[in-house]
Amino acid sequence: MTRPADHPQQQHSAGPRLLGPAEVRSLADALGVRPTKQRGQNFVIDANTVRRIVRAAGAGPEDCVLEVGPGLGSLTLALLEVARHVVAVEIDDVLAGALPATVERFAPEQADRFSLLHADAMRVTELPGPPATALVANLPYNVSVPVLLHLLEHVPTLERGLVMVQSEVADRLAAPPGSRTYGVPSVKAAWYADVRRAGAVGRNVFWPAPNVDSGLVAFTRREPPAHRSGRAEVFAVVDAAFGQRRKGLRGALRVLAPVEQVERALEAAGVDPLARGEALDLQAFVRIADALHDLRQEGQA
Repeated sequence: MTRPADHPQQQHSAGPRLLGPAEVRSLADALGVRPTKQRGQNFVIDANTVRRIVRAAGAGPEDCVLEVGPGLGSLTLALLEVARHVVAVEIDDVLAGALPATVERFAPEQADRFSLLHADAMRVTELPGPPATALVANLPYNVSVPVLLHLLEHVPTLERGLVMVQSEVADRLAAPPGSRTYGVPSVKAAWYADVRRAGAVGRNVFWPAPNVDSGLVAFTRREPPAHRSGRAEVFAVVDAAFGQRRKGLRGALRVLAPVEQVERALEAAGVDPLARGEALDLQAFVRIADALHDLRQEGQA
C-alpha cells in the first residue's frame, strides 16, 4: 500500500491545512489562551517541523496514533494526513474543548478519524477508538518521562513511537550504561523498548520559544527481559541504585534489604558490591532483583 506521505502534493490538496504562526496565534487569541509553564506548554508553529516529526515516526495508513498534549492541534493535523486514526489526550479544559472544532475547520475530510480524550495522560488506562499502535507527541517537558513510562505500561498495543522532549531528557532516555547521562529513565525505558535519539528541534519553531533545546526520541517495543521477580521489584532496585549515586550498590541497596541479604544477592547476580548503578545494564538490575526475590522466598519458606 502506498503511504499518503509518499505523494505530498496529492495528499495535501485533499488533506488538512496545517497551522503556521499566524493560525496558531489567531487560535490562541480567540480562545484567550496563553501558554503556561505549569503545564509545559510550547506550541509548534512550523508546518515543516510537524511533517518532519510524522515522517520520522514512520506513522502510516495502518496506524492508530496516540498523541498527548495536542495543544492547538499543529501535530494533530499533520498526523491526520497519514494515519488511519488519531486519538489526542488533552488535560487543559479550554484546549480540549476547542480541538474538535479546529480539526473540523482545518481537516474536514479527516474529522471522522479523530478522537479526543479530555483527561490527564498520567491517569489514562483505556483509549477510545481502535487500539493505538504508535505514540507521536510533543510531550509536556515537565512530566515527559513519567507520561512516557505510564503509557508504555498501560497501553500495551503501542508498538513504536516518537516523542519530542527536552534535549537533556532525550539524552537520558537513550543513554547506554556507563555514560554520563545514564540513569533511572534510561533503565526503565529500556524495560519496555529499544530507545534511540532521532534528531534535534530548534527553539524558533515554538511559541513561545523555550529556554531549553528539544530532542526527538524514537522507541520500538520489545518484550522485557526474562525475570522471576516483578517489574515493580526491578524498578525498586533501579531507584535505590541511583538514589545515592555516590554509593556502591552494597550501600545503596540497603534501603531494600539488610546488608547481609544485599551482599548475598549481589554475589548471586554476579555484580561487584562496590559497583555503582551507572555501570549496570538492565539485565544486571534484573539479576539483582531476582536474587533478592529468591532470598525473600527462602525467608518465608
